[in-house]
Amino acid sequence: MSKIQMKTPLVEMDGDEMTRIIWQLIKDELIHPFVDLKSEYYDLGLERRDSTNDQITVDSANATKKYGVAVKCATITPNAQRMTEYKLKEMWRSPNGTIRAILDGTVFRAPIIVKGVESLVPGWTKPLTIARHAYGDMYRNVEAVVPTGAKAELVITDKDGKETRRLIHEFSDTDGVIQGIHNTDKSIKSFARSCFKFALDTKQGLTFATKDTISKTYDHRFKDIFEDIYNKEYRSKFEAAGIEYFYTLIDDAAARVVRNNGGYIWACKNYDGDVMSDLVASAFGSLGMMTSVLVSPDGAYEYEAAHGTVTRHYYNHLKGQETSTNSVATIFAWTGALNKRGELDSIHELSEFAKRLEKATISTIEDGVMTGDLFAISTLENKRKVNTQEFIKEIAKRL
Repeated sequence: MSKIQMKTPLVEMDGDEMTRIIWQLIKDELIHPFVDLKSEYYDLGLERRDSTNDQITVDSANATKKYGVAVKCATITPNAQRMTEYKLKEMWRSPNGTIRAILDGTVFRAPIIVKGVESLVPGWTKPLTIARHAYGDMYRNVEAVVPTGAKAELVITDKDGKETRRLIHEFSDTDGVIQGIHNTDKSIKSFARSCFKFALDTKQGLTFATKDTISKTYDHRFKDIFEDIYNKEYRSKFEAAGIEYFYTLIDDAAARVVRNNGGYIWACKNYDGDVMSDLVASAFGSLGMMTSVLVSPDGAYEYEAAHGTVTRHYYNHLKGQETSTNSVATIFAWTGALNKRGELDSIHELSEFAKRLEKATISTIEDGVMTGDLFAISTLENKRKVNTQEFIKEIAKRL
C-alpha cells in the first residue's frame, strides 16, 4: 500500500517524560506505516528549552503561525524541584502559556466518549466543550508580599505621565499579599471571535460566564465585548444556524451545567477554564480522554493532550518497570492535526485516515482492551488491562 502524501508540513512539538515515549510509539506504530509524514520538528523537551533559553518554544509558535497546524506533546513547566533535577539556568515559563500568548488563541477542550466509561454526571450524554481564554489574568500576574504598615496602590500612568492611583489595601496590622492581573481588549476580542467561530463550525450553542456583578470593571469588560461582537458580527449567523449565545454568571453556569445533557460550548476566562476543563475531564472519565486544541483568531490550530507528562509512570519506566499509560488524548492530538491539515490542503485521504485512527482507538477500548486508568473505572464486563506498548499495538491491529 502506498503511503498517504502530504503537501504542507505540520509543526511537531516534542515533549517530556512518559508522553515523549508515547509520542514516538504513536509515530512508529500508527502514523509512519500509513502516512508520509511531513513535519517541521521542534524539541520542546526541558533540556532543549534550557539550552536555547526557551527560544525553541518561541520558534515553534511562530512556525505554527506560518504553517497553520501544529501538534504538541505534553511538556514540563519547571518548579523549584525541577530546577535542581534538570540543573536549569532559569525557572522557565509554561510552554503552553508562551505559545498561547504568541498565537493569542483560545483553548477548546472536549471529552472523548466511549462505551463502558460512564460520566459521573448521569445526564451528560453529549460532549461538553470548555473554551478557555488563553491569555492574561493570573497566568501573567505580578505578585508581592506586603509587610505590616505598608499600603498597596494600583497606579496607572498615562502616555503624558499623568498618574491615577487607587488604594488596594492598607496593611496596618498584618502582613499580606497582593496580585496584579491584566488583560487587553485585543485579546478579549480574539477570544470572543474564536468562540463564536468555533460554535458555528461545530454547530453548538455557546455559553459565556464571568462574575461581572462583583468585578464591575474587569469582568464586565469581557461581558460587554462579547455582547458587542455577537450583536454586530454573529447574531444573524447564529440565528440562521439555529444555535444560541447565552451569557450568565459563572456560579449560575456551574449550577446549570450539572442539570443538562452537554452538547454545547462553555466559554470561560483563563482560570475558570483551567479548573472547569479538568473537572469536566474527570467527570467524563479521565484527563487521558480529553482533547485540546488552541485556535488563533487568524486561523492557526495547535492540537495537544489536556494532561501532563505522567511523571510517575516515567520514573517507573526508567527503572525498567511496566507501565500502563493512557495514550488516547495524545493520539487524538495527532488525529486532530492530521485531519485539519487534510482539510486545509484538500487531502481527503489524510482526513479520512485521521478519522479511522480515532475509530480504531475507540473500538479498542470498547472491545475491552484498555490501560490501567480506564480499566479501574470501566463498566464493561469483559475487559483486559494492557501495558503502554500493548495498547498502541492493539490499536494498530484494528487500524
